Amino acid sequence: MPEQQSSPTFSVISGAQVHEVLGHREKEIVELTEATYLLHHQRATVNPPSYFLRFPDRPASRIIALPASVGGDIAVDGVKWISSFPDNIADGIPRASAVLILNDQKTGYPFACLESSIISAVRTAASAALAAQRLSEHRARPRRLGIIGTGLIARYIHTYLAATGWEFDEIGVHDLSAEHAEGFRGYLNRTGTTEVKVHEDAESLIRASDLVVFATVAATPHVTEPGWFSHAPLVLNVSLRDLSPEVILAAENIVDDVDHCLRANTSVHLAEQATGNRDFLNGTLAEVITGEVALDPARTLIFSPFGLGVLDLAVGRHVHDALRDSGELAPVDGFFHDLRRHGE
Repeated sequence: MPEQQSSPTFSVISGAQVHEVLGHREKEIVELTEATYLLHHQRATVNPPSYFLRFPDRPASRIIALPASVGGDIAVDGVKWISSFPDNIADGIPRASAVLILNDQKTGYPFACLESSIISAVRTAASAALAAQRLSEHRARPRRLGIIGTGLIARYIHTYLAATGWEFDEIGVHDLSAEHAEGFRGYLNRTGTTEVKVHEDAESLIRASDLVVFATVAATPHVTEPGWFSHAPLVLNVSLRDLSPEVILAAENIVDDVDHCLRANTSVHLAEQATGNRDFLNGTLAEVITGEVALDPARTLIFSPFGLGVLDLAVGRHVHDALRDSGELAPVDGFFHDLRRHGE
């Protein structure tokens, strides 16, 4: 008979605990993000396509499953289950909510469920900050930041940029909602930013910025003029669907994962459909980090991160282990009840 293993445990980790662990550790999370990208580049991960659950009666809403596995020292399997319901914004709550399940790689048993909207925002912001750092190493460092879309993700990206050493002479913001734009300007002013301008349109913001962040809920391209980017800015295309194929094809393009990003009608996917090839892609962020890809500093450079489940797992494992090591992890008694094959 096989030896009886110790009973598996399962913990529920709240958003408050996640926030406590991740607060003011931006540099550490950016380093973790870079390490995870490199593990992915080394094929030490499994990151299958995300699954989109859509609703015929609610076409603007969706829930996405991101299964993944990470090797190396992180060593965890799992899945993020994240919803996007844009109508929530009108009710005063964020559009996205999420949970993350972590599974043990030896037994397959889930050992934790974490509130994951914060983890999702943090890994997105860390990815953006890492890209800004790595992609600007061989071009003039941007001094004028422009942010299109002023929700929670934009706030986290600004926080991560500030915490990793970015300083700007001016910041521009634009949102379809004037109220949201003004609210975000108020937030930026409270952080000590000296010059914040609200732009009435995307064109004026883009032309006035050399680091442009898209963090909207746009489902189809609304920025269609390559000429708006004639000053060759660095663009963090975080929301993935704001830019038309014409804009993509006029620029150099870096993604987090080629196969993942070229799906679900992202801007780069639309560019592939328009051209019938992937020749417009220069490579991945990991390839830039390792020196396998060189970029032209005189051209517009667009980073389009689809958002890899392996990043969620890496950050979630970090949170779980920090709480375990501090003695703050609280397993749910009796969560796994019937563990004997033939009963008592």
